[in-house]
Amino acid sequence: MTPSIIQIIGAMLFAVAILHTFSTKFFERLAHTRPTHAGLWHLLGEVEVVFGFWAMILILCMFAVEGRAAATQYLDSRNFTEPMFVFAIMVIAGTKPILQFARFCVRTVAQFIPLPSSMAFYFAILALVPLLGSFITEPAAMTLAALILRDSYFSKGLSTRLRYTTLGVLFVNISIGGTLTPFAAPPVLMVAGKWGWDIWFMITALGWKAAIAVIVNALSATWLFRQELSRVSSGRDASEDNSVPAIMVALHLLFLVGVVAFAHHPAAFLGLFLFFLGVAHAYQDYQDRLILREGLLVAFFLAGLVVLGGQQQWWLRPVLLAMSSDAVFFGATFLTAITDNAALTYLGSLVEGLSDSFKYALVTGAVTGGGLTIIANAPNPAGVAILRGNFEDEAIHPMGLLVAAIPPTIVAILAFRLL
Repeated sequence: MTPSIIQIIGAMLFAVAILHTFSTKFFERLAHTRPTHAGLWHLLGEVEVVFGFWAMILILCMFAVEGRAAATQYLDSRNFTEPMFVFAIMVIAGTKPILQFARFCVRTVAQFIPLPSSMAFYFAILALVPLLGSFITEPAAMTLAALILRDSYFSKGLSTRLRYTTLGVLFVNISIGGTLTPFAAPPVLMVAGKWGWDIWFMITALGWKAAIAVIVNALSATWLFRQELSRVSSGRDASEDNSVPAIMVALHLLFLVGVVAFAHHPAAFLGLFLFFLGVAHAYQDYQDRLILREGLLVAFFLAGLVVLGGQQQWWLRPVLLAMSSDAVFFGATFLTAITDNAALTYLGSLVEGLSDSFKYALVTGAVTGGGLTIIANAPNPAGVAILRGNFEDEAIHPMGLLVAAIPPTIVAILAFRLL
């Protein structure tokens, strides 16, 4: 296949966008050292803005090269359901009633773990919440885990090493922890219907292996930093007071379940979300600040990835399909680091006659690499948006995340390849 001019431009802009994600800390420092244009540097330093910014450049190039009709037709052909869903689920999952309920559940489980309270709570967050993502979807699990970690640990002056390790384990565990069901992890969702992967198949073929890897990763991080974690107060924060009535918690849970149930129907879940906004405004006494800004930035990031990613099929698909079923696992793990893992499995789903071993390798490789970079898995930008304020210069260094995610990724590789 001979690529068109726009496809070549799209691939180049995609590469630039990836390099940009590794350079956001540089732009944040420029904002402090060159205050004259601090606004511009802050904008370019927002990791959630990166792909949206370069997607805008791509559309402007399409306007210039192919005309207005082709550019608008391309935009209309993109599916923006996932960015809209992630925005809605982030805002609802980040509300005070949902967080109060989630903290209660995690603390209840932590009481039965034979570790000191601060270590047990930390372990439960990194193990239980990612597995819960198989039922409430990965973006909701990421939002809950990141908010609880921020309030209970990151805000209490953790070392840089522990913060990055926690982030790496969280991202990897969220990516693989959603494989107990066929509807929670985006890369699984892309293929489950076409390949006939039901919940029983997911549990028996992938889920139990992922659960073991999640527990090993969480336990390893807890044990490695046991001394530092033991010095963190495990007492209940003021934000954990049971100030929200049970009826309000139940109502918010219904909104959450409703949005998850209609995750593939934007008109339905956005209608529920707008109704939720009305309820949240009417009962402001039971709310903290809604994370609307963070949710919109993450949606913008994912929408940009959808626009730029649509121009990458011409080179991604041949690379992927040239691999054997053994090589595709590691190839998918590597490619996931530089593109969304759902895009990889979607390309695989377009090919007829794939062997069962190739299908398994493609999906497990895609979820295994989902924690290596910010763009590797759709929920990752949500975690970055919530936690980056607790890092130096309010920026998470991509190389720091990559290094921290490698050990838990190796554990996931061993689980999916050897068990």
